[in-house]
Amino acid sequence: MLTVEKIGGTSMSALQEVINNIVYFERTGDQLYNRVLVVSAFSGVTNLLLENKKTKAPGVYHRIVLKENFHEPLKELVAHLKTINAGYARLGLDVETADKFIEEHVAKAQTYLESAAIMLASGYLNEGILLAAREILASIGETHSAYVLTNILTAKGLNAKLVDLSGFDDQRALTIDERIKDAFANIELEKCICIVTGYAKGTEGIMREFDRGYSEVTFSKIAEIVKPQEAIIHKEYHLSTADPGLVGIDNVKPVGYTNYDIADQLADVGMEAIHPKASKPLEINGIDLRIKNTFEPAHPGTLITKNYVSALKRVEVITGTDQLLLIDIYDALMVGSVGSDLEIMQLFAQHQISYTFKATSANSITIVIWENDFKQDLITDLETKFEKVSVEKVAMVCLLGSNMDKPGLLANAAAALAKDDINIVSAGVALRKVNIQFVIARDQFKTAIIALNKAVG
Repeated sequence: MLTVEKIGGTSMSALQEVINNIVYFERTGDQLYNRVLVVSAFSGVTNLLLENKKTKAPGVYHRIVLKENFHEPLKELVAHLKTINAGYARLGLDVETADKFIEEHVAKAQTYLESAAIMLASGYLNEGILLAAREILASIGETHSAYVLTNILTAKGLNAKLVDLSGFDDQRALTIDERIKDAFANIELEKCICIVTGYAKGTEGIMREFDRGYSEVTFSKIAEIVKPQEAIIHKEYHLSTADPGLVGIDNVKPVGYTNYDIADQLADVGMEAIHPKASKPLEINGIDLRIKNTFEPAHPGTLITKNYVSALKRVEVITGTDQLLLIDIYDALMVGSVGSDLEIMQLFAQHQISYTFKATSANSITIVIWENDFKQDLITDLETKFEKVSVEKVAMVCLLGSNMDKPGLLANAAAALAKDDINIVSAGVALRKVNIQFVIARDQFKTAIIALNKAVG
């Protein structure tokens, strides 16, 4: 069975487990082949190259943005990658060759970046050059990790083929799809295991739209092109019925089965099984997606398909986020008038802000957005057109499931929140009943998740 599999950065940093639990687990001989492994950079490497994903601490990229000397942090990066290499000597990595490879690769990247810095200093170009620099830097991490894993597997006697989509030595103006098709055109997949960079170079620029989510896009595009029987994402945890960090590991279990619609609902509140724009090609092409825990290889994980509907009426996932803002727009003249909602949405579109929740009454429209997307200019524009606009920090908790049309579920969930003195600021459920949403005070988020997990999980 042909599979396309993505391995995340945290899993890659546990390379011994990747080899034992993913590459070799319950496989021998030809069973080791007919697989495409799309790898992320080792944990923390992309943070050094770009910026820390959580703390926003600057990496090499921000030295270039600020027109500062970036050579020293680039040297420190090479030293860090060599340290990683040294740690994998015990797995069979040819450290000397790997060190030489990364030295030469970063040296070539540095020449490109120096040219970019000169163009930036000229003042003639800015955004396009910065995007190019970001792409060049991002590609280094995956090129390194893919090389290391390929080298180790080759040393173990496997026919492992490195598929480097970064295009460092290829000046052809190819789209991402064209590059992938070209890279796999002459590979006999049933006779090898392909190790592929999570970064893919293309004329459209993979980071323009997806930024740090690019490896999932590469994974999805490869699957769309080679048409595997199954696509698999290996994470350091299961896709669980709730966040074990909030409710306790003993109070959750793997979801098991769900559909792409629920995966989209998860992504909408920041709990991504897969980026929605990466999942669509899989869904459209009828490719099933499995989410597995790297450290529990015997567990089948969670299978996401296009048409799955639970035979039992149940909640599949309890999730949410405490990083939202509620914007309430009130106007006494709104009742009975036509176009108030349209006018508000046009302003949101103008400021390129999407929302995760919306509720209406006769004289008000309540909209919930991500706090990171907030722009004061939007509020200013709304205030020029409507009587009163208020902004409040909030959280949202959600019940998700492919078959939740169960009498009393909404009442039971609301009662569980009330029992813990959690006031529901706003609530919503669409006709299809795959997502029941409760907007609550931000400081009650954890309590709400625990309460819902006990009552309806």
